[in-house]
Amino acid sequence: MPQASESTAAESATPDALPTGPLAREALALAAFDHMVSHASGFRARPGQREMAALIAHTLSGVSLGDGSVSGEAGLPERGIAVVQAGTGVGKSAAYASTVIPLAMAQQKRVIISTATVALQEQLIAKDLPALAAALPEPFTFSLAKGRGRYVCRLKLDQLSGGDAASADLFESDDAPAAADESAAGVAAHTVATAAASARQAERWGERAKQYLQWTHQLDSGAWDGDRDRLDEPPEGDVWSPVAAERHSCTARHCPSYNSCSYYQARAKLAQSQVIVVNHDLLLATLGLHALPAPEDCYLVFDEAHHLGAVAQGQFTASMDLMRTQWLDRLPRAVDEVAGALQHTPNADVATLARELKAAQGELARMAMARMGDNPDWLALTGRAPARSPARGGFAGAPARGGFAEGGAPVVDRFEGGALPPDWLETVARLHANASALLKVFEALATQLKANARDNPGDAARCAKLYSRLGVLAPRLQSAQETATLWLQEPASGDPGQPRQAPLAKWLEAGISHGLVTLTAHACPLQPGSLLRNQLWSKVRGAVVTSASLVTCGGFEHFLHESGLAYDDAVVAREVQSPFDHARQGRLVVVQTQADPKDVEAYTREMLDALMTDLVEVQRGALVLFTSKAQMRRAQELLERGLHSDLRDKVLVQGDASRTQLLRQHGERVAAGKPSILFGLQSFGEGLDLPGELCEWVFITKLPFASPSDPVGQARADWLKSQGRDPFSELVVPATGARLLQWTGRAIRAETDEAVVVCYDARLLRQSYGRRMLKGLPPYRLQRRQNGVLSDVSA
Repeated sequence: MPQASESTAAESATPDALPTGPLAREALALAAFDHMVSHASGFRARPGQREMAALIAHTLSGVSLGDGSVSGEAGLPERGIAVVQAGTGVGKSAAYASTVIPLAMAQQKRVIISTATVALQEQLIAKDLPALAAALPEPFTFSLAKGRGRYVCRLKLDQLSGGDAASADLFESDDAPAAADESAAGVAAHTVATAAASARQAERWGERAKQYLQWTHQLDSGAWDGDRDRLDEPPEGDVWSPVAAERHSCTARHCPSYNSCSYYQARAKLAQSQVIVVNHDLLLATLGLHALPAPEDCYLVFDEAHHLGAVAQGQFTASMDLMRTQWLDRLPRAVDEVAGALQHTPNADVATLARELKAAQGELARMAMARMGDNPDWLALTGRAPARSPARGGFAGAPARGGFAEGGAPVVDRFEGGALPPDWLETVARLHANASALLKVFEALATQLKANARDNPGDAARCAKLYSRLGVLAPRLQSAQETATLWLQEPASGDPGQPRQAPLAKWLEAGISHGLVTLTAHACPLQPGSLLRNQLWSKVRGAVVTSASLVTCGGFEHFLHESGLAYDDAVVAREVQSPFDHARQGRLVVVQTQADPKDVEAYTREMLDALMTDLVEVQRGALVLFTSKAQMRRAQELLERGLHSDLRDKVLVQGDASRTQLLRQHGERVAAGKPSILFGLQSFGEGLDLPGELCEWVFITKLPFASPSDPVGQARADWLKSQGRDPFSELVVPATGARLLQWTGRAIRAETDEAVVVCYDARLLRQSYGRRMLKGLPPYRLQRRQNGVLSDVSA
């Protein structure tokens, strides 16, 4: 909720008092930083922090917000984007907040601070922004923006807490896909699976109804405000999603629960806030929806900005489920109910469209499973001999048989060059046409429902319930239409002599869940930079883009290309060094293994032997980072038996408990003077703040290359090769270097810390690309360990 309710600068400032030129604005921003340094309790000035603040103040001083004018003063451009790599310990949040916020307030503008992680959002809201608001002469209000789905929908909750199983049917997903195997064995197997799914659904519904009733009482009593994150026990996704607020089932002010709506109450508070903290996903998802201040009319700060490319790629990825089609059987009935209540006749045969859409999905599923029948990974997952093609038996929708690996990783099958088989195109086109036609019917009914609710307030409650009938089905229709649109899209040929436009990545994913085959179709653009340039940066006037890991392999080039900022004249990039003395405080030890990491079995065996020996030396806190679950499982197995079993009680493994619980246990052990060792994967390699004794050792089991099975990465590599470029040098090495920088960054978190980073992958020293990665790491004292002997290495 908004903080610091005192009178604000926006209220007290007058247009005549506002800074009118770039030099005045730059002076104002730097003066605010200096004031914060001298007045904030317990704050200590840092040279790198003022360097960052000065760069931000200068870069943003000539920016014009909210109109199309171009500043001609001092030759400064209308746009300004400060890209700052701020090493650990610089204090980047204080540097950007203390300059950007006063600059915005003086112009009666707002600030959006976007982050990638919840941890940083919590730090800003609970610590950094309150401290700054208290230190500045003019306090300001701030709020945390969350997506609609983080709030409960009161209308849905009232329906479901009443114990009406018929209402629950609206919000349930399909547990059992439709069977395409029409043989007697296939039909029998599908019947058994469907019965089991129905029994599971009935059991779940009984438990959920109790939970929903409890939440209703908490809302009514004021003990809960409808925010999922404020519940004592975070609910599972399948419990929360049926009652979550969502755009497709919301009639906004026409809803009878609008005045008590948790989401719109939060939106109202947000509208009064001068500073809004948000995550990258929500910011990109709401561009153009007026949920946040327009990018051209506010200052934006992107912290943890190295995530921007990946977030953008995810935002523009489309997918559809090819197996679960029972919702299409319910669709005509829902449309009939809504249309009948409105006395409206749809201008299309909805039952026929739904039937044809289901048939097209089924046909596409059969073709996809036939293709999977030739995939060795799929055959291994399902335990089938190569000669036994799953598609020929009508595998789609039937329970998997044989020795399949339940719960194994889904199998990915990518279409090279983004080209679908020619005989698939007609089916995908039919799917697209039917989904598009049904969406038009939905849009017409939704428009009429909103008009009825507006014109007849007494009928608003009925209209809102009818709207929700369509709203739970609309996202699936949209997913089908969007995925089919991308699957049908071919890259533009481009002008003669110009590089060919990158194709889309298109792929299938198949797996096993509860004994049933799952199958989804996916597509996404290959160049996140282009997406961000077109959707975001083209609108932004003034921004700060920062992180501790923007520089990789010694330069900004990789980040600027991935984030869409390459060749943007408004960008000023600078690296601000960490105040830590890494050469004195830390060592980076590279172990020279005999086995080549490409020989996975031999390398893993040798690496784990060395790791177990090293873990014996841990006296306080340590973090071991693995590149795969399989590798981490092998390490766990060694702890359970033999020479290393005495280490088992010292180790906490990611996944055995929540992250919060593991970190609490880790802290308690170290505080008690006991050794504590965390085993984790990529998510533990970033964002963990373990200062002092909590992390005196970081063990890196292998260079963190991305999975070679990533379909988007594969598609990008193929496209670069077709252009005569080297994807390994251009994409893989810089991306791995960025992850390695994050992983090594877990070691030293304060000026008094001392830590050792041990990397068992000798390629860091042996290979030229390893040396490139070293250029992007802090200047640790670099050592080689061979046969147990340490020797210093010049970087």
